[in-house]
Amino acid sequence: MIRDITIGQYYPADSILHKLDPRVKLFATLVYIITIFVAKTALQYAVITLFVFLVIRLSKIPFRFMIKGIKPIMFVIIFAFLMNVFFTRGTPIFSVWRISIAREGLQMALLMAARLILLIIGTSLLTLTSSPIRLTDGLETSFGPLKKIGFPAHELAMMMTIALRFIPTLLEETDKIMKAQQARGADFESGNIFRRAKSLIPLLVPLFIAAFKRADELANAMEARGYRGGEGRTKLNPLIYRRRDYIAYGLVLLFPVLIYAVGRVF
Repeated sequence: MIRDITIGQYYPADSILHKLDPRVKLFATLVYIITIFVAKTALQYAVITLFVFLVIRLSKIPFRFMIKGIKPIMFVIIFAFLMNVFFTRGTPIFSVWRISIAREGLQMALLMAARLILLIIGTSLLTLTSSPIRLTDGLETSFGPLKKIGFPAHELAMMMTIALRFIPTLLEETDKIMKAQQARGADFESGNIFRRAKSLIPLLVPLFIAAFKRADELANAMEARGYRGGEGRTKLNPLIYRRRDYIAYGLVLLFPVLIYAVGRVF
């Protein structure tokens, strides 16, 4: 389960999505998230799903690899689905004793599950198609206008990228600790959900120690290489918009318009 988490990972491939400017992908991700939460009808979500499938094909990332990212949050999806099914009032379509399922609740549950799945898959494409260095440059450039009011654009971009970059590393460390404790007789699988949650507590101390150790090693490495923040720093490969980036901007802006039109017409 730990290895199934894809957030923060980078999947190298020779695709048009990998070649796009990271600023375009950041803007597209923001528009995509807003569009998902604005969409209300099943047809709108069907169009968004079709769009996501098309983008995955363009990214040349295996669909099976993308589905892996959903497995760790299946409990959250199922929980949200059941909460909407059983606690939303409306026209009853099934009733046994005190348990009643309404048509509105079932519709809301299906839309909520679709929203969570599309949100995870869509936002994962940002890190899967952007290397940490280019993502940092994209964030820093995007926050550039705020530097005039003293906003620490470079430092914030660096922190956000390091946090994303170290998610897979910490997950791998957690997996190693779990296997080591299982070899010593620890049981993380049996029992109810509260017992399994309690059995994970012994993981926290060695995991925090490993995280602080890696943070110290990273700080020493950055200091040894003369890192002093964003002031006066130059870039080997500065970000330059190309024709494909402007086309991508146009398609991104067209996407919410299309979803809105689908909701209005149908």
